[in-house]
Amino acid sequence: MKKLVILLSFLILGVISCKKDVSPVVTPPTLDELARDYLFNAMNLDYFWYNLMPVVVKTDYKDPYELLDAMEYKTLDRWSFVQTYDEYQAQTQGTFVGHGISMGLDPSNQVRIAQIYTLSPLYSKGVRRGWIVKNLNGTDLAPIFIARDKAAYNQLIGPSSADVTNTFLFQTPAGKDSTITSTKASFTLNTVILADTLHLKSGITGHLVFDQFIPPSNLELQTAFSFFNQNNIKDLIVDLRYNGGGVLNVLANMASYIAGSTKFNSPFLNVTFNDKNTASNFTYNFNTVSYPLSITKLIVITTRETASASEDFINGLKPILDVRTLGDTTNGKPVGMVGIPYQTSYMFWPISFSLVNSSGQGEFYKGFPPEKYVPDDFTHDWNDRNEACLKEAIYYLEHGNVSSKGLYVNQPSVKFSEKPDKINNAYIIKK
Repeated sequence: MKKLVILLSFLILGVISCKKDVSPVVTPPTLDELARDYLFNAMNLDYFWYNLMPVVVKTDYKDPYELLDAMEYKTLDRWSFVQTYDEYQAQTQGTFVGHGISMGLDPSNQVRIAQIYTLSPLYSKGVRRGWIVKNLNGTDLAPIFIARDKAAYNQLIGPSSADVTNTFLFQTPAGKDSTITSTKASFTLNTVILADTLHLKSGITGHLVFDQFIPPSNLELQTAFSFFNQNNIKDLIVDLRYNGGGVLNVLANMASYIAGSTKFNSPFLNVTFNDKNTASNFTYNFNTVSYPLSITKLIVITTRETASASEDFINGLKPILDVRTLGDTTNGKPVGMVGIPYQTSYMFWPISFSLVNSSGQGEFYKGFPPEKYVPDDFTHDWNDRNEACLKEAIYYLEHGNVSSKGLYVNQPSVKFSEKPDKINNAYIIKK
């Protein structure tokens, strides 16, 4: 009997021992956690300010969005971001879902169309920049804009999804009311908003309104500069007031048309990475292009939305050309990023490099102040010579200096756009 008790005791202990040796169930990491970990490693290797980042424990954050926010060097970094891979693909291809507009509040507290794309649903119905938007879906928009309530605006206009329908009550430039029902749709946005010529006292001047630097822009720019070249323009006005940047090789192409044939293959912008990646440093040269110009003056119209690659356009051409800016101070982004894909789920855009021109000038974190502050006048269409910024640019070219008429208090206008806020970067697409 005693042997039986001892035997049973051993059996019980064995069972207990076996239970203790069972491995715990391991939950595999989620896609967001794997992406977070990948970003953590990338930030420590590629981030321009890696040595100034806050110290974080990556597992304290559930996804790459939260991690990046925690790791940014916020003293200077206002731009690093995470997006889905699908968002990235749509951005670089110029595809868009919406009505194709942005709206702004004019000085008399009326909401107007500030920007509209040629292939957008509302453009085909005759809507243009400067039209007054009296209400949207029966709601007066002015109080929403005065309160700067973007959440209310987004709720009213609805998500960026095809088949979302809105009803607008417009007032046309002729003073007539026009009710238009528009359904959001997918379309390809044009980046050359306008390319025309102005016959001024100073000579024939090109006028280019350009929206963003994306790969499809190259063909549009070729067409625009072919037109300018055929018209033998003497000077050029480039309107970048809503241009938040884009791909640097597209920027180099555009700048090359303006620099002219004598500058082909000479330095344009120098790209410098952090001290872990000095082997990646390189120089963008002016490219050989088919329709180079030979101009004497370049006027650039700017706002606070003029950012990154648009600022590099100004900075990169300054050593070789008389460049003047009018409008408002630019965004102040002298740095850029290399996109880091994570599978086909995410694109990470940490600041990766700085940019200086061929004279070594950069670090314009306070932006470029204009020769004269001029309001963003969306009460007029782009080619209307009474539009405040265009009018001042014409005055400068014809008189050699800014006008002294009137005073402008620097107060950026309230403007809401369907275009994602994060499209304001200078970036390199990794091959």
